Amino acid sequence: MELEFSKIFKRPKESLAIIILHIGIILIVGCVSHTQYTKPSDKENSLFYFRKCVDQILQDSLLHQTQTGIKIVSLETGEILYSRDSHQLFHPASNVKLLTTAVALKRLGPDYKFKTALYTDRGSLSDSTLNTDLYIKGFGDPDLTTNDLQYMISQLKSQGIKHIRGELICDDTYFDDLYYGSGWMWDDASAWEFAPINALSVNDNCVRVTVKPGLKIGDSITISLEPHTSYMKIINKGISVDPLDTLKQKLFKVERNWKDHENSIIVEGGLSINSSALSYIIDVIDAQMYAGSLFGELLSQANILFQGKIRKGSIPDTAVLLVEHFSSPLSAIVMNTNKNTDNLSAELTLKAIGAKLKGQPGTAKKGISAIYEYLKKIGIDSNSCKISDGSGVSRYNLITPDLIIELLKDMHNDTNLQAIFKASLPIAGVDGTLKNRMVESLASKKLYAKTGNLSGVSALSGYTSTLDGELVAFSILMEHFLHTNSKINDIQDKIGELISSFSRRQGRR
Repeated sequence: MELEFSKIFKRPKESLAIIILHIGIILIVGCVSHTQYTKPSDKENSLFYFRKCVDQILQDSLLHQTQTGIKIVSLETGEILYSRDSHQLFHPASNVKLLTTAVALKRLGPDYKFKTALYTDRGSLSDSTLNTDLYIKGFGDPDLTTNDLQYMISQLKSQGIKHIRGELICDDTYFDDLYYGSGWMWDDASAWEFAPINALSVNDNCVRVTVKPGLKIGDSITISLEPHTSYMKIINKGISVDPLDTLKQKLFKVERNWKDHENSIIVEGGLSINSSALSYIIDVIDAQMYAGSLFGELLSQANILFQGKIRKGSIPDTAVLLVEHFSSPLSAIVMNTNKNTDNLSAELTLKAIGAKLKGQPGTAKKGISAIYEYLKKIGIDSNSCKISDGSGVSRYNLITPDLIIELLKDMHNDTNLQAIFKASLPIAGVDGTLKNRMVESLASKKLYAKTGNLSGVSALSGYTSTLDGELVAFSILMEHFLHTNSKINDIQDKIGELISSFSRRQGRR
C-alpha cells in the first residue's frame, strides 16, 4: 500500500496548523510503519517529502544515542537525494569489503585465479617413488577445499606416484606471517569469522563440529568432525540431559581451547536429550599445518604411501612443479566474499593484491596502500580515512559515507566491472546476508547492498532503483548503540524500502 501524500491537500481552505498536523501524522505512520511512498500533488515537491520521511525514520528512539551517517545519490543525475553527516568518520564493519573487492577487480582483474601447487626436488622421481620431499605451496586461494586437495592427489597418482619417501613441506611464504588483522580482538578467536590469514588455507581454516545427544539421559554427547582429521583433538565432557535440566544446558558450549592457544575442541555442559543435531564452525591454529596434515591423511586414503614428517618450510629455487590447481576466477571469489561476508576471503584477497602489485611476500600493508592509491584516483584524500584490514573486523577502520558513495559511483561507471561488482552484493529478500531482510517490500529483489555488523556498529551500502526506475547509490553507517544489531538493521531496511519506493512523478497513486 502506497502513501497518498496528495490527500493532505484535498481541503485547501484548512488552517495551516491542521495541514501541518496531517503532514506529521502521515510522515510518522507512513515512514516509520510502512516505509512505502506515493507522490504528493503536483503543487508539492516530492523530494522534500522523501527527505522528511528519512528524517522521521531517524527519529526512532533506538537512535537517540547513536551516531548516523547517510548519503543517497542519484546515479543518473548526480543529485544528492539525502545527506546527513556523510562527511563524518564511522567504523564501517564489513563495508570495508566493498573497497577490497573493488580494488581487487580493478587491479587483479575479474579473470585472476589463485594457485595452489605441488613441487619436488629435481631428479627425485624414480619409477613410482618420490625419493625426496614433496612441497605444497599456497598462493592465497580463499576457497580451497578438501575436494581440491583430493584433486591434486589424483593428479599425483596420474603421474604414477605411489610412494613418497621424504617429508611434506608446507610453504605459506607467499604472504607474511601476520596471521591476524591489525586491531582484531583477542577474545574473538575460535570462530569462522576470525580464522587465521594464511597463504596456504583450506576449508576456510576451519572444521565443522556436529554434536547431538546420546540415546539416553546421562550418555555422552556424540561428536563428529568435518573434515575427519586427527589435526584437531576432541575433549568431550558433554552429557545428554533431561529437557528440564536448564542449569546444565546453560553450561553447554562447543569451542576451541583458545585460552591456551590449542587445536583442541572442548565440548562441555548438557545437551537436551530432545535436541536436534547442532553444528559449529571452529577455526584452527597454524593453518598451513592443518592443510598439510589433511593432505597427508588424504594421501593415505588414496593409497599413496607416505610416512614422513609434515613441517613448515619453503620450496627451493630448484624445485620442479608437479601439480597446479587454480581457483575459480576472481569474479566468483568476490561474490562469496561480499554475499557471505567472508572475512578470510577478504583478507587473503587483500594480501594477494599486495603480493601482485607490490611484490612478495604479500602483506596487508601493501594491499592497503593499493586501496589508498585507488581512493586517490577517484578523488578521495587518503588522509581523510583509515583502512586497517581487508574485511572490516578491525575497529581501527574509519571511513565516511561520502567515500563509499564515490566508490559505488566509480564501480557503476566502470562498464567492464559494473555488472560483476553489483552481482557480488547480497540482494534484498533473495540471498546472502540480505536473504531475510526487506522481503515483503518494493526493495525486494532490486536492492543490492553490502551489510556490516560489529557490536555497536551496523552498515548498509549499495544500489537500488526507485519506483520510477531511477538508479540510486546509498550508504548508511551507524555506530554507538547498545541495542541488538537486528533492531538497527530494521531501521536501515525502512530507509532501503523508502528509497526503492520513491517516485518523482507527480500525483502518483
